[in-house]
Amino acid sequence: MSTVPLPPLADVLATAQVVALPLATRFRGVETREAVVFEGPRGWTEFSPFVEYPDAEASVWLAGALDFGWRDAPAAVRDAIPVNATMPAVAASEVRRILARYDGCRTVKVKVAEAGQVLADDVARVRAVREEMGPEGRVRVDANGAWNVDEAERAIHALAEFDLEYVEQPCAEVDELAQLRERIAYLDIPVAADESVRKAADPLRVARAGAADLLVVKAAPLGGVHAARRIVAEAGLPAVVSSALDTSIGLAMGAALAAALPKLDHDCGLATAALFTADVVASPLVPRGGVLPLERPRPTGTDLDRVAASAERRDWWLARLRRCYTLLELTRG
Repeated sequence: MSTVPLPPLADVLATAQVVALPLATRFRGVETREAVVFEGPRGWTEFSPFVEYPDAEASVWLAGALDFGWRDAPAAVRDAIPVNATMPAVAASEVRRILARYDGCRTVKVKVAEAGQVLADDVARVRAVREEMGPEGRVRVDANGAWNVDEAERAIHALAEFDLEYVEQPCAEVDELAQLRERIAYLDIPVAADESVRKAADPLRVARAGAADLLVVKAAPLGGVHAARRIVAEAGLPAVVSSALDTSIGLAMGAALAAALPKLDHDCGLATAALFTADVVASPLVPRGGVLPLERPRPTGTDLDRVAASAERRDWWLARLRRCYTLLELTRG
């Protein structure tokens, strides 16, 4: 986490707005995505840890928001980011409709292992995506750590016929990932780590353990663009920059990270604004021709009023922000 001095809390709260963005399709149990957006000297930034996260974890997201709002981004080595479509755990019949929201994307990340569903649902969904994308498209799957090692091996074997680019966080624990990686070596399907990086006390442990072939990194949960870039460098593994269902402001933070990485071999998961029916700006940060431009959204008062959260939710989020700010003060002495 950055040791840069914190801006005064009053400066953070002065422009803070709490927003609620409706989704076109339910995603990981979320139907409306809430966030706090506020403006720093470097531009608008976002605080949006998921509501169930405890304050200690959420405070790292606040550090990331402050980093993006108050510090210059690292120098960019590219001005556009190739991005993937994200497929929620929908019925196979819904795949075509959802893919139509992603202009020009040639890679799709498919959510699998959804609670209440079975492997046959995952197989049908991934098959439908592969049929829509054709043989040249890239298909990756994300289980969010929901499988044990045996379940993961069985599922990956069942999905291997669809020529997977990689499988993301198939199991929750680092030692499980390492064991699974050995078991499925014969399939030549790489293993990517997400939660084992962004939710870990030691985000580099998964790399040291040889438990993943690549890392999925999110800027805010890792403490900001600078911290996430440092983790990628120290891990020494290829990285995919992804979002946490961010608003267009949060996506700009992820794009700044992706733009600053020396190597970017995979399409990034930064096209998720396509899942919203409204956003914090009139022209959301969505892909055109499969790429996301490197730009920083500037919402107007009208933009923010259109997606303003209720007074009750505003109070809840601002109280959370204050608690997390206090935790950051304590950790920085």
